[in-house]
Amino acid sequence: MTSPSNVVEFLLLVENLKRTKRTGWVNSGINQPESIADHMYRMSIMTMLIDDPSLDKNKCVKMALVHDLAESKVGDITPFDGITNKTKHELERSAMEEIVKLLENSEQANEMFALWQEYEDNSTPEAMLVHDIDKCEMIIQALSYEKYSFYNTTKGIFKHPQIKAWVEDIYIRRKSQLDN
Repeated sequence: MTSPSNVVEFLLLVENLKRTKRTGWVNSGINQPESIADHMYRMSIMTMLIDDPSLDKNKCVKMALVHDLAESKVGDITPFDGITNKTKHELERSAMEEIVKLLENSEQANEMFALWQEYEDNSTPEAMLVHDIDKCEMIIQALSYEKYSFYNTTKGIFKHPQIKAWVEDIYIRRKSQLDN
């Protein structure tokens, strides 16, 4: 059994996932972006909604819960951060190995590592599903941000005819960009 002190240390590490905002949203200027934990939580709920008896749904839920666990140590690295996929994987693998060590190579720690590795390898139907859910959750979040965007807060407030014309052109351009 893992020592209570190491379990608490691990749980404090997991707290980083609650505090770390998703880099892509931060870089996009989103006000109050979701955290990594927010993302992982909704992914887990989404996974529970899958109706496919060919998949091990419990495994998928667990995989969704741990797929970004390494980010508790290395942060949320995006393709735009100038870090190669190989280096990102090495950093995350090292972080996961540290987590396993912190949890004293317990059965639970090894299960988390195995699920993380399976997700990284993307070679099983469960991993492929969780990858799909990862991207689907991202676009659901984008839809949510769009719903609460500053565009909506300014609709109908403009009074000057020339400004109204500019704003209408902005909305037309925005719609065109969203349609493409």
